Amino acid sequence: MPTRTARTAWTGSLQEGSGQVELTSSGIGTYTVSFPKRAADDADGTTSPEELIAAAHSACYAMSLSGIIARAGATPVALDVRADVSLGPDPEGGFRLTGITLVVEAEVEGLDEAAFQQAAEGAKQGCPVSKALTGVEITLQASLAG
Repeated sequence: MPTRTARTAWTGSLQEGSGQVELTSSGIGTYTVSFPKRAADDADGTTSPEELIAAAHSACYAMSLSGIIARAGATPVALDVRADVSLGPDPEGGFRLTGITLVVEAEVEGLDEAAFQQAAEGAKQGCPVSKALTGVEITLQASLAG
């Protein structure tokens, strides 16, 4: 299996500095990061480690759920997955991820509600990003269209 790479070039202090995150493997972009904007309610055009984790988690979860649905003999027509990653104070000092909420709305042919919920929970447990983030509470809100 391949290794994917991203890099960050940072200049300055935590509060006054900023960085550029480059998605090196894909070459699709370079994005600005800064701590003040990371900790603010309005990202104002910058990204953050939490947003990048949310992107990775939502994509990984969607792939995992799609595979589980197909292995169950059903058809994943459309999956809309959002990951909300929260940053907060760490009681031991500094900051930590305080929680992740996965929200999925799915259109699936061939699964009833109970089977869909089982697949959704299986994807939450089985996606590699979920496995990597076991130190963070991950909650799931899954709904089946129709």
